[in-house]
Amino acid sequence: MTYPAATGDSRPVSGAVPAYVEERSAVIDLEAIRHNVRRLAAMASPAQLMAVVKADAYGHGAVPVARAALGAGASWLGVAHISEALALRAAGIEAPLLAWLHTPESNFAAAVAAGIDIGCSGWELQRIVAAARAQERPARVHLKVDTGLGRNGATLNAWDSLVGEAMDYQDQGLLRVVGVFSHLAVADEPDRPETDEQLEAFREVLAIAHDAGVDPEVRHLANTPATLSRPDTHFDLVRVGLGLYGLSPFEGQSSKELGLRPAMTLRTVVSHCKDVPDGQGVSYGLNYRTRGASTLGLIPLGYGDGVPRVATGGPVRVEGVNYPVVGRIAMDQMVIDFGPLHVSAGGRSLLGAEAVLFGDGADGGPTAEDWARAAGTNNYEIVTRISPRVPRRYINEEPDRSAAQDVPAGPRQ
Repeated sequence: MTYPAATGDSRPVSGAVPAYVEERSAVIDLEAIRHNVRRLAAMASPAQLMAVVKADAYGHGAVPVARAALGAGASWLGVAHISEALALRAAGIEAPLLAWLHTPESNFAAAVAAGIDIGCSGWELQRIVAAARAQERPARVHLKVDTGLGRNGATLNAWDSLVGEAMDYQDQGLLRVVGVFSHLAVADEPDRPETDEQLEAFREVLAIAHDAGVDPEVRHLANTPATLSRPDTHFDLVRVGLGLYGLSPFEGQSSKELGLRPAMTLRTVVSHCKDVPDGQGVSYGLNYRTRGASTLGLIPLGYGDGVPRVATGGPVRVEGVNYPVVGRIAMDQMVIDFGPLHVSAGGRSLLGAEAVLFGDGADGGPTAEDWARAAGTNNYEIVTRISPRVPRRYINEEPDRSAAQDVPAGPRQ
């Protein structure tokens, strides 16, 4: 086989195909996804598990993650927008699927036609009914109540009216009230009392719905932290987002301690390596200067790839050592200071060495939590914001049948 020369000469050249190392990639371990589903599903049992794959599965890739999660025991899928749900249906995924965040421009007709369950806070009801009439097919609706988070969901005062109106439409055959749900505000802070208050309010609205004749397939309240720490919130279904990707929702408690496996590793290679003198300024603003003669390494990822611009100090692991980013993170690149390697004097160059920004944290490697601390944010944002410019590469696409025998521990108390 022949390939064009790298010099730009278009003449064919002979030789073996060189091993290709990706310049940059987000490596997604689908066996980690499956492991996390099995663990969380066992903790939630007998409740079912919804795998939340909104925002392109928190940056991991909605379709491959959805398939892996369903294969490992998830019963439902959840997304924010109808457009996200339609993309899953277009990929051939037929599992129960809920979309819950809408605008007046949302395509309710397409959702009804595709058998997508629709979250309803109240204002959407007339539009959902109109879509059901147009499609000549009853809509599947989950009524949402605001028990304290203050985002979408009917207020407690409006709940009785919403339930009554929905049941009138159900009697007309225009919809089916499939679910009743709410969302917890502070379940990631287990000692706060508001979760108990929200749970009490949710039980009260369920009683009102029951008295009105609602017989839902699923009642759901728990997110990842509540799935891990509050069995009393599990009801019929838990909605697992962050935990699906192997990340901890709790400050001071690691993924490993929870028995979860981070699924994404963000890696690249060192793209330049050079010796510089004492006092060399680094990156825009020259906010960092070397302290003594040093060797700088260029890392070809930046805020255009989703790395937070403010995360100076975030760790990059090269050949077993974590180096903090120095100077300002740019759109396409950042710099680490290797110390005095003295490449120009014959020292070993790290040009082309693999550079890992975050992964599973094994052997002291950097994690999404490390980058979250550097950026003043949370691990959700770190993985979700990795941009499409970074190719996703999937490993362990076929299930490890032996891993399915893992027996998870009980819920965190």
